[in-house]
Parts: sequence; structure tokens; C-alpha cells
Amino acid sequence: MNQVQQALAALRGHMAQHGLDAWIVPSADPHLSEYLPEHWQARRYLSGFTGSVGTLVVCRDTAGLWVDSRYWEQAAAQLAGSGITLQKAGEVPPYHEWLAQHLPEGARAGAAADMLSLSGKRQLEAAFAAKKMTLHLDGDLNSAVWPQRPPLPQETVYPHDAAYVSESAADKIRRVRAAMLAQEADYHFISSLDDIAWLTNLRGSDVSFNPVFLSFLLLSAGDAVLYVDEGKLNPAARQALAAAAVRTRPYAAAAADLAGVSGSLLIEPNKTAVSTLNRLPDTVRLVENINPSTLFKAQKSAADLAHIRQAMAYDGAALCAFFADFEQKLADGVRLTEIDIDEMLLNERAKQPGFISPSFDTIAGFNANGALPHYRATPEAHSVIEGDGLLLIDSGGQYLGGTTDITRVVPVGQPSAAQIRDFTLVLKAHIALAETVFPEGILAPMLDAVCRKPLWQAQCNYGHGTGHGVGYFLNVHEGPQVIAYTAQPNPNHAMREGMITSNEPGLYRPGQWGIRIENLVAARKVEAPQETAFGSYLYFEDLTLCPIDTRLIERALLTESETAWLNAYHAKVREALLPLTDGAARDWLLARTEAV
Repeated sequence: MNQVQQALAALRGHMAQHGLDAWIVPSADPHLSEYLPEHWQARRYLSGFTGSVGTLVVCRDTAGLWVDSRYWEQAAAQLAGSGITLQKAGEVPPYHEWLAQHLPEGARAGAAADMLSLSGKRQLEAAFAAKKMTLHLDGDLNSAVWPQRPPLPQETVYPHDAAYVSESAADKIRRVRAAMLAQEADYHFISSLDDIAWLTNLRGSDVSFNPVFLSFLLLSAGDAVLYVDEGKLNPAARQALAAAAVRTRPYAAAAADLAGVSGSLLIEPNKTAVSTLNRLPDTVRLVENINPSTLFKAQKSAADLAHIRQAMAYDGAALCAFFADFEQKLADGVRLTEIDIDEMLLNERAKQPGFISPSFDTIAGFNANGALPHYRATPEAHSVIEGDGLLLIDSGGQYLGGTTDITRVVPVGQPSAAQIRDFTLVLKAHIALAETVFPEGILAPMLDAVCRKPLWQAQCNYGHGTGHGVGYFLNVHEGPQVIAYTAQPNPNHAMREGMITSNEPGLYRPGQWGIRIENLVAARKVEAPQETAFGSYLYFEDLTLCPIDTRLIERALLTESETAWLNAYHAKVREALLPLTDGAARDWLLARTEAV
């Protein structure tokens, strides 16, 4: 807290020098990424809050941090004594409205231009207009008060192994150019790192757990320019870019090169930073829409799905070995902590073919810690796994053939009847979504109520979304689909064949326990025996292969259909993983996939 207080004091000193009444620090970089390189972790440095998402607002005599419900308890603990007030997003006005309400007429607010999207800038300016407040983006006070700010990452950029690539970069770019033509765009500027990695079939490690690299991409009908630190490209990456007719320019040259654009430019305004557009000629007509590549990469090909199924099998085998080892250690009285879980999981996944890295920081929360959806154990704050209760483990891996994300809850000692009931309610919700059949093209947020129905009937709920998209050896969170009733539906949320989405309902009792059951599922087309008058329909194929702990089920609460689904799922898991397991892992798999 001492470091945070000193940093805030220094920031307020610079604000005074620049005549600013407020300084805004979002969780963002010039690519509007969810997960950030260390260079852009200014919000974390200035607040002490380590969650992945949040916006810090510092005024001359007050400060607030806006975070969603996943982080309320974590933020309350980490902000204690800092002088920063927790602002519970969803229960308080958004930060731009709060600023408009609390700052005086004519006030001046500032932010770093490389950490604010074009749509974010417009939102602030609209909120400020009535009180003649102004937004200033011509300075970066974050660097001024962060003396040891990390440099930009310099990790190697390499091609995705050709054995796992089902479409060439040239063909992907050709598809995007067709979409540009349809929208009458002469140029298309792409900032989002996962879109660029997908389009070029290149990968990197500039962002922890996400195989992407810092870059921009500018396309026109006859040219493709990748803005990247050229020294990071290995020889194979250079050859791949040449084969796709993509030339390179320095990463820092993107904004200057946009000064030479004319005609019309396609951008996604909430994924394009103000800093990259500050030299764009006023005569250029902006075509504002979702990046076409976002829609394309969301639909995995049949070949991609085949690789993903294999990666899921490898991941499932690793989990069998982990859980067998975990349960044996507990039985032997070995002292285990939440921190040990991450190391044990990594040890087993690292033995699997094609494993590259975890896909995010492992969440291992015992009892009360499990009630924090994005909890992370640290050497300074963690729990020993002992006594009675529930252990929630949310983890995943990056494999050459796919990205995994799974949550399981297991009993430790003797779970209570209330814990078993809660687990069964979450399982019923999970099955409700897993079993649903839905019209192709339905907007994903509309599916959320299907999943939540069993919980709502018991007057229970959870604060996070039910499902997010998942990349193909890319980001563990990707758009455009999101299964969350709180999301404002738009046409880009349409569910399409080949999309991979999480199914992860939960139930959290603060200070007691948390439960979440998560599988990844693929949207597949229902093969109707004949054409119907009602169009085509999709169903969810379970991709994740790992038993759901039947020791936590109150069987009287399950319907015959739900019991049949669970037994069929476990039969599938057993069949897929038996060839990949042996010894204790095989014994554990057989025991945990017994029919109920």
C-alpha cells in the first residue's frame, strides 16, 4: 500500500502540473487486449489490484476502481488502505458517467492515448459535453510516475506448425479482402492481436498464456503490411510472410503510415486505440464494423476441430493423472496448498504431446476462496487444503492443436449436504445448456436463460457470464459470441457452426464455498433426415474430457434425462481416455466414470 500511495501522490502532482482534474487508467493496451504485456499494466501498478480487468480513476482528492462482480471481494481486500474506493460495476454508474456527475463544469480529464479505444473516447466526450468538460490525450502520466516501467516484450515470432493449419494465410487474407470489398473499404486496419495471429498463421508469446505478438496489420486490395519488431521474426516466420505476400514495417511506424491512407478505412472502433489514428487524414471515411477475421476465426474448420478433439484427449489424460496423484497425496496425509495445484497440473500437462504452456493462471480455491470466481493463490495469501469442503480448480493448456479451459470441483474430507445440493444445482444448469438444441444464428446471449433455469428455480444465480468463445491455439477468451444475459445482443453474437464456447454455470456463497462446472463445447449442425420448414439447428458437442465428480451429486435432484446425459458423458470420457492412461490414472478414470 505504501508503494500505491506514493504512486498516487506522484500522479496527482503531475496532474496538477498539467491542469488535470482526473486521470483515467483502463486495463488496456494499443490493441485493446484483455490480457496485457507488463508494459501496459499501469492500472495494476497504480492501484495494487491484480485482477485482469478494471478501470482506475484518480481525481485530485479521491480515487475509484471500477470492477465487475467477479472481482468485488478480491478488489476490496487489495484496495484496503490505499485510498482507492471500490466501485462495483453494475451497481454504480459507469466511470464516464461518474466523472460527469462529480467533476465541476469545465473540468479537464486525461488518459494515455494508447490505452483508450476510439469508442471509449467518444463515450467519454459524450458524457462530458453537457458540463463542457474536456478530454486530453496528449500526454502519458503513467510513464511519468512509473520509473521502472517494463520495456516492450521481445519474444520470438514463429509459424504455427503447418500440420495444424487448415487454411493458408493467403487464403485467409483473401477472405478478408472480399469482406472489405463488400463494405466498400479501401483499407482495413487491424489492431487486435489474436486476429493478426490467426490471419498470418504466426504465433508468439508477448502476452503471458496467449500465443500472440505485438503487431498491427494494414490491408488494401493489393498490399498487406505487418507492423512488427522485425528482429523478433524467426527465419520460418519471414518465409511464411513472404509466401503470403505480407511485407513488414517497424511496429512503431503504424500511426505514421496511416497518414498516407486515402479513401475509406475499415476499423473496429472498440479495438482500435486513439494513438494509432491520431495522424489519420480527416478526409478518410471510416467504415466502422467488427473485424471480418473475428467472425471467420470463430468458426473452426472440420480439420481444426479434429485437432482440438485430440488436444482435449491429451488434456483429459493429464487431468486423470493429476487427480489420481492429488487424491493419493491427500489420503497419505501429504500437506497440500492451493499453490501446489498449479505446479502439479503443469507437471502432468507438460508430459502431453504438443503442450506449449498453461492458457491462463490456474485458479485453485478451497472453500471460501472458491467463492472468488477469479481467485489466484499467491505465496503471501493462500490456503492449505485440509479438513472438509470443496476445492474448485479452473485451469487450461495451450497445445499446438488447440486451447483448453476446464473447471472441476472435488470434495475434500466430508462435504456438507448444502454443498452437495449446490453442486447438483450447478450440474443441472450445466446439463440444461449441454442438452439444448437451438436455431442456427440465434444470438448467443439468448441461450443464457436456458442454462440458468435450474438455478433460478431454486432462487440462485451467479454474477459472471455462462459462456465465452475460445481460440484455436490462441486466446482462451475470444469473441464474438458470449452467453450472458447481461450482454447487449447484436448481430455479431449469432451462433454459427464450428464455434467453440464454454459452458460454465456456477454458484458462489461468499465466505463459504464456490462451485463451477466448465466444459468447452462446439456448435455442430443437427443432421436432420430431411429438410424442415424451420431452418437449420445446432447442438453442442462436448469437447472437454474429464469426469464430473459424482460424489457431490444429490441423485434425487436429477431427472432421468439428466442422469442419462451424465452417464453418456462419462462413457464418452472413459472410451476416449482409457487408451491414454495407465496405472493410477487409469484406475482413477474407471472409478470416476462409473454410471450413476
